Amino acid sequence: MSFSLHRDPIVVRAPGRVNLLGEHTDYTGGLVLPMAIPFYTTARVSALNESQYVFRSAQFEGEYAEPVGGSATRYKAWHDYPVGVLRQLQERGVAPPSFLLELSGNVPLGAGLSSSASVEVASCLAMLALSGQALPANELALLCQRAENDFVGSPCGIMDQFVITAAHAGHALLISTRDLQFEHVPMNTGGLREISVVICNSHVKHSIAAGAYGERRKQLEVGQAVMRERFASLRDLGDATLEQLQACEASMSPESFKRCRHIITENARVRQAREAMLAGDAQALGKLMVAAHTSERDDFECSCEEIDFLVDTAIGLRGCFGARLTGGGFGGCTVNLVAREAVTEFCETLKDAYRTRFDVSAETYVCEAVDGALAEQERQA
Repeated sequence: MSFSLHRDPIVVRAPGRVNLLGEHTDYTGGLVLPMAIPFYTTARVSALNESQYVFRSAQFEGEYAEPVGGSATRYKAWHDYPVGVLRQLQERGVAPPSFLLELSGNVPLGAGLSSSASVEVASCLAMLALSGQALPANELALLCQRAENDFVGSPCGIMDQFVITAAHAGHALLISTRDLQFEHVPMNTGGLREISVVICNSHVKHSIAAGAYGERRKQLEVGQAVMRERFASLRDLGDATLEQLQACEASMSPESFKRCRHIITENARVRQAREAMLAGDAQALGKLMVAAHTSERDDFECSCEEIDFLVDTAIGLRGCFGARLTGGGFGGCTVNLVAREAVTEFCETLKDAYRTRFDVSAETYVCEAVDGALAEQERQA
């Protein structure tokens, strides 16, 4: 279908992300340590003369359109993500003029690298730009999170949207998810100068909108409620200690206990990782990543056979300092800390081993930490 365009399009893009440490902590007031990666969603928005909003994607079939002032229904399709963002903007009082929004990109889908949050942030910035408005990083990230929670129906935390919005090149982003205080932590100090971040895509697909992810989140929240009832000063698991958890063990299910134990120990690992990165200690950071995977596998129980194989194989290869599952889990990707001079050998050996074991061709991506969407916009302005 063709439309009459009102003026030249506005083009913005938002990166994907990989999380180095701090998994599943972002909806219980905890700490996360992600970085933005050089895979992008591009949103191209054009004002229309027709009184409607139109959404297209280069990656998915179909077109979604609705009249300006209409109401949207969730279709459980790709366009729920940008439509959900539009709804949140409208609830905030932002009324974009009629538009055609066209999405494209290369963030791997279903891999745990935040393709959905990348779509949300790119779409939000495009609609804001068309409306002649802007939002600070924390408000933009929260708006996109609400779009995914309330319209899409995925109970995600704030990490993905925030790092995709606020990251700086050459740095990971340490975020306190309770109050969105953050720190850009350098990834190029000391021994980290000779290290590459390698992502390995298992091609085991997952959906975190329902199922096991939601079940574990509920178990975690039940355990947190038990602890808050026992310890009145406890705001959330971001403040909790293992001693407090152990005092509550008899009052919660074994599953809730393990989920909470993962969160508490993971927050401690993020704090230790910050110190390791400031010191440029790649070996210490790698050990923390391995310990995080063990906790994800055994306490949060969000790994799978293929991911465990990739992690176990990686940590035995020359030049690998650490490896773990990254993202929501139940498939997706591993993140690996690898000596730069060993990267080529590491990638080929890991892929060969995986192909031999599962008859599946994994993909590896050697990544640097890039700017988030807001920093990129400022650079291009």
